[in-house]
Amino acid sequence: MSNPEVGILMLGLLIFLILLGFPIAFTLIAMAVGFGYYAIGGAIFNLLVQRTYGVMSNAILIAVPLFLFMGYVVERAKVLDKLFRSLQLATANVPGSLAVASLVTCALFATATGIVGAVVTLMGLLAYPAMLKAGYDRKLAAGVICAGGCLGILIPPSIMLILYGAISGVSVVRLYAAALFPGMMLAGLYIVMIMVRAWLDPKIAPPLPQEERNVPLGTVFVMLLTSFFPLAVLIAAVLGAILFGLATPHEAAAMGALGALLLAAAYRQLDWKRLKESVFLTSKSTAMVCWLFVGSWAFSSVFSLLGGHTVIEHWIMGIDLTPIQFLILAQITIFLLGWPLEWTEIIVIFVPIFLPLLPAFGVDPLIFGILIALNIQTSFLTPPMAMSAFYLKGVAPEGTELMEIFAGILPFLAMVFVAMTLVYVFPWIVLGLPRMIYG
Repeated sequence: MSNPEVGILMLGLLIFLILLGFPIAFTLIAMAVGFGYYAIGGAIFNLLVQRTYGVMSNAILIAVPLFLFMGYVVERAKVLDKLFRSLQLATANVPGSLAVASLVTCALFATATGIVGAVVTLMGLLAYPAMLKAGYDRKLAAGVICAGGCLGILIPPSIMLILYGAISGVSVVRLYAAALFPGMMLAGLYIVMIMVRAWLDPKIAPPLPQEERNVPLGTVFVMLLTSFFPLAVLIAAVLGAILFGLATPHEAAAMGALGALLLAAAYRQLDWKRLKESVFLTSKSTAMVCWLFVGSWAFSSVFSLLGGHTVIEHWIMGIDLTPIQFLILAQITIFLLGWPLEWTEIIVIFVPIFLPLLPAFGVDPLIFGILIALNIQTSFLTPPMAMSAFYLKGVAPEGTELMEIFAGILPFLAMVFVAMTLVYVFPWIVLGLPRMIYG
């Protein structure tokens, strides 16, 4: 039964309940059942069962628990301190070397784990005090940790891109290929900004003392060989197997999980306690994601049945927007939603509202997905709800002020908007690699 007014009421009530702090997944399911019973009666229960089974049998989502398990095992392998120290020595002659090493370590570890809170917390315990001890500006040090910890949202193998692919029907393989250059570009923008700031004002990022740099090249290479290269090879093997068609995403994720176990064993950090923790955290996170999918798909089905999507589509089409204006409107909406909501909630609840409009505006879903991945990083970096700042504040040395962390984040936040602008202006940054590999 089509009733657009009830559909819009349903969406407004959902946003209100989310802001009140109700559990997202079960709020979605309750709303879908309540309004669905009004629309189609008892058939809503059949729909809910079908959606639950659909999530359980979705081959794309199999990669989620496997990549999460890989990340939790790597996190517990205690490779981070060795990785940071080796990169610190390898970049000793670069302006802002400690910050650059921290950023590269964050990027690599965020890519391997995909867990923003874990990366920011661990690097906040390891690299942030090291930068402060070396005389680095507190704001710069905080910005490096917070921004670097968010890179795993974009750089493959990204959990966010798997969820976007499952919702949009876009190939995860193509999404990974599309995200590779933008992810490297954003990390590169961060590094260039750090080096330029350190070159212009050496006081904010003093160079390493000469006595700390006097380490034989062979020793540095051995340190890299035992810390940087194993993790880099693991990530490259997983990503390469996906991009070149050697394995499906869930097969590559299984290889990555096995590789993480072997890596932890090689570092003598694989024991029953760590394995049990990794399995428990994987199960917990996977259950959250899957119930979000069940709730969002049931909610979206009822919302469409009531005519809510039609109202929004007619309203947007009635504004007579150009494709660029539509993209800007969509990204501003997602940016604002990032303040009160987690990225998973944005992906599974609100992104499906925009997806049916992409063909009307001639927007490639690959570009739209990468822009969302870039944009969602802002939800972790934008005051006053910048979660990465709160993660860092929780482990930072005494005397670190939250406003200092916010101030340090802002230049990196500006780089995210620069990256989004470059993707708008030069779409081949996103489309070039997928077309080169897959045509």
